[in-house]
Amino acid sequence: MNYRHAYHAGNFADCLKHALVHHLVLALGRKPKPFRVLDAHAGIGRYDLTEERAARTGEWRRGIGRLDGVADGPLAPWLDAVRVQGWPPLYPGSPALVQALLREEDRLVLCELHPEDQAVLRAAMGRDPRVAIHERDGWEASLALTPFPEKRGLLLLDPPFEKEGDFARLSDTMLAVWKRFRGCVQAAWYPVKHRAPVRDFHDAVRAGGLRDVLACELWLREPTDPTRLNGCGLAVVNPPYGFEAAAGAMLAALLERLGDGEPGQGFAVTRLADE
Repeated sequence: MNYRHAYHAGNFADCLKHALVHHLVLALGRKPKPFRVLDAHAGIGRYDLTEERAARTGEWRRGIGRLDGVADGPLAPWLDAVRVQGWPPLYPGSPALVQALLREEDRLVLCELHPEDQAVLRAAMGRDPRVAIHERDGWEASLALTPFPEKRGLLLLDPPFEKEGDFARLSDTMLAVWKRFRGCVQAAWYPVKHRAPVRDFHDAVRAGGLRDVLACELWLREPTDPTRLNGCGLAVVNPPYGFEAAAGAMLAALLERLGDGEPGQGFAVTRLADE
């Protein structure tokens, strides 16, 4: 309840997450059958990066601020969507990005517990009959609201990682959803501060028996300092055809723009579990 994403909106972690999630939702829309997206930790939908909180940290300057001139290549579809939403200075979070990709028959479910953020989110989404907003815990909703009536879609898990045990909670939730909704695409964001918690998370995903899982990671520096966000990753269950190659191209393009040549920077798309 204390976490406010407005301080971090548009940073390098958002760029990774939103570029990859945008690609996943585009892939869902290529088939005629309707889909549903459940965003379990939604935030406020759009962020004004001239606002005091974003200005105080300035994290967006090393993120979306470095991508202004990109007009082609693997990041272009997502960046075009960002510009349509009002960038600069408005930066769209996942609710706004997904809403823009919905067809008439598709649905978006957003969970946000913070009362002030929820009010802003409702205003941002407008009176869209395709969008439902819930004041409920995202972990609980991930199980209560799956499987989807449409039998296909995306679960986005993006917790703030402010509580001890969130890595274990993430792997447990992914496994529980997979057992009840095998065809669901899952995208789970996680921080990379140092390697041990990430290794344990990857091991838990494998040990749980999940199938067809990719880990897409980007590091701006060697991940050895547990007090800094040195990188981040997105674990994707049931990635669509071609996603593995597309993710590698997007991460390479992000590193080219966002990296400062610090020791240990890099990216990787790793298969945690085969199909």
